[in-house]
Amino acid sequence: MTVQATERAGFVHQWEQWHAEHERAVGDPHGFLAVTSLRWLTAEPTRFPDAPGEWSSTAAGVTVELADGEELTVHGTAVRGWHDFGIIAERASVLAGAGDAVVEVAKRGGHDILRPRHPDHPLRVGYTTTPAHAPDPRWAVSGRFLPFESPRAVTVGAAVEGLQHVYDAPGQVEFELAGRTHRLTVFNGARPGSFHLLFTDATSGVTTYQANRSLSIAEPDDRGAVVIDFNRATNLPCAYTDLATCPLPPAENRLPVAVEAGEKIPYERTGGR
Repeated sequence: MTVQATERAGFVHQWEQWHAEHERAVGDPHGFLAVTSLRWLTAEPTRFPDAPGEWSSTAAGVTVELADGEELTVHGTAVRGWHDFGIIAERASVLAGAGDAVVEVAKRGGHDILRPRHPDHPLRVGYTTTPAHAPDPRWAVSGRFLPFESPRAVTVGAAVEGLQHVYDAPGQVEFELAGRTHRLTVFNGARPGSFHLLFTDATSGVTTYQANRSLSIAEPDDRGAVVIDFNRATNLPCAYTDLATCPLPPAENRLPVAVEAGEKIPYERTGGR
């Protein structure tokens, strides 16, 4: 085996390990495929069929009134009767156990929401895998991070009509693809110094989900160099379910070229297997 073939085999093996872990997360018993409803809380106490208690939201935060025999587990502690979740931060979530289910209390786009998650939900039970392009090293593109003088607040749309998200953008990544130079805005990632990229491309709505795809980028080196590995482009929850509030990419993150890498349209949206 040549050195080039050995390196490619190693690249494919690393992708396969990463993708297997990603698939396990998608099919988690309390993952987004288990969400049975999306509830927009108001000041009027309201009971929902897939979650215990009467729920309400005011400027003081989210509260629930549990009836006799009802119980939630919050941060490992059983709660009964009235419980105050307080003010939920934007994009934060509190997961409250309810038997085999979990009730997500969250804030998205300035609105308090409730999303019960039931492991026996048919969407989760029926999930097998997400189709994806075969990994190819040519889609792991070298680029560089171009920081803004100071982070910029960027407002983007959402999968839910009328909802908006605001993210802090530390800068852009610049790279060459299909003979052209591109610059895409990135948001702060899950790990300090890393980035989160939302984008569409010429395959969006054809072979990949039309609204968005997501990509994590590791922190740049001391010269600002980054690797944008489109093989690891994944779908957001809205690609699978209408009960998601996913952000849409900034306008400048719409690539005019076809990125034939990463995850494709889920079977759940095409009716196929």
